[in-house]
Amino acid sequence: MNCVMLIGNLVRDPEAKTLVNGTNLTTFTIAVNGRGKDQEAQFFRVTAWRQLAENCQRFLSKGRKVAVLGSISLNTYTKKDGTGGASLEVNADQVEFLSPKDAAEKPKPPAEGFIQVDDQDDFPF
Repeated sequence: MNCVMLIGNLVRDPEAKTLVNGTNLTTFTIAVNGRGKDQEAQFFRVTAWRQLAENCQRFLSKGRKVAVLGSISLNTYTKKDGTGGASLEVNADQVEFLSPKDAAEKPKPPAEGFIQVDDQDDFPF
C-alpha cells in the first residue's frame, strides 16, 4: 500500500497549471518539522489535481498549515550536466486546510472616518 500523511507549512505560494487536455493541477512544497529539537525540517513537493487543485490554488498561500493524504511517486530526471537525479513527489488525494480561514486574509484598511487601533493601545474610555 502506497499511502503517506504529512502535516506541514507551505514554503511558497502554490503554482497552478492547466494541461493541454484541460486538467488543472497545482503544485506546492511543504516543510514538515522533525519530532525532536535536533531534527531539521524535511521538504515535500505536493501535486493536487482537478477540483482539489483549484481549491488549493484559491485558498492556500505561503505559511499556511495543511495536512496532505496521498501516495508517493519517484520521478527521475537528467540534470543539465548530464547526471541523473531523482525526487519524491506526493500526489494528493486529500488536502485539509489547517490554518484558520482569517489567517490568510490581509487586514482591510479602516473605513473613512474610523481610526485603526491595535489591541495593545490604551483606550481613554
